[in-house]
Amino acid sequence: MEQEPTTSLNEEVTTSFNEEVTTSLNEETTTSLKDWFEQKQKLYDSIGDNVEELKVDLEDLHPKERQRLAVIAELTRRSQGLWERCDNCESMLYVKFLKQNLSVCEECGYHLQMNSTERIESLIDPETWIPIDEDMISEDILNFGDEESYEERLIKYQKQTGLAEAVQTGVGFMNEIPIALGVMDFKFMGGSMGSVVGEKITRLIELATQESLPLIIVCSSGGARMQEGTLSLMQMAKISSVLQIHQIQNRLLYISVLTYPTTGGVTASFGMLGDLIIAEPRAYIAFAGRRVIEQTLHEEIPEDFQFAEFLFDHGLLDLIIPRKLLKGALSELIQLYIAAPYKLNQPPNFHIVNQLHEYYESDKSIDSDNDTMNQSFD
Repeated sequence: MEQEPTTSLNEEVTTSFNEEVTTSLNEETTTSLKDWFEQKQKLYDSIGDNVEELKVDLEDLHPKERQRLAVIAELTRRSQGLWERCDNCESMLYVKFLKQNLSVCEECGYHLQMNSTERIESLIDPETWIPIDEDMISEDILNFGDEESYEERLIKYQKQTGLAEAVQTGVGFMNEIPIALGVMDFKFMGGSMGSVVGEKITRLIELATQESLPLIIVCSSGGARMQEGTLSLMQMAKISSVLQIHQIQNRLLYISVLTYPTTGGVTASFGMLGDLIIAEPRAYIAFAGRRVIEQTLHEEIPEDFQFAEFLFDHGLLDLIIPRKLLKGALSELIQLYIAAPYKLNQPPNFHIVNQLHEYYESDKSIDSDNDTMNQSFD
């Protein structure tokens, strides 16, 4: 008696997946590929959650049911990381195009969150970024623990983000203008400000003061880090004091850029101390949460009370600048500041600026030599 040929579950999944995709794409409809994916994604998300909850043994199911669930799981797995949903209009956005668009939704213009590395790449000229204090890490001085220890939580976020802490600091060129830049990363423990974050920002400000560099800090934070208690609150005063030396005593420029979200101790300190305070459209900027304010005041507050547009209308912000225009606007503002008709009492020290400039010029000369060689070969 002949034995029927058998196929593995993986082969069944792959065959069914290819047949479903081919059939759907060949249908004579006016539905675009993007709309088709969005409809399918909603279905797979809802069914996929149920499959996860059921935790049934696929081998005990009817072959067709087993094949259908396996196809759904495979489709969900293959689509992960390719698309992202807009937090505002819920449109499905292709990640590759979204990154090229600086994480701005092409449908509604909403500004999605960027990590600190993407932010640096969008503001700093290529190959000119020099990070400082990038190896500083926090310690669990208070032996703080809740569901997991502070040390375990730090390790987890370091693995997830590839960063040592919730802020990146350094110097570089912005449209060939040397600046000192700090960028907070909300994906690292909500951008919370602990001792290391405060120390890195403090050292950045001191370096900017020493080298007479304009200073820009991009804020994105949930506030002080509770795992470090009073030590995290002390960073507010420490950073504010060195900013006073930078701005008042040395008359140097500090620009604060507030992004979604900027709250708590960061808003209450260096976030609102800029000579110019700039925000992205629809950025959430607050000290306390909406519920806390309403319970304290015993009255309702406006819906847009803690968003950039409301704060701009009431004089708390100087400018609201879309992300695509931010680099050009910042460089123009710095150039205007450089052209200001007053002199410092002491000449600035351009040691690091000169190093950066030499590096930048040597890089351009190498490119020029390569172009000349290419032309000669042509």
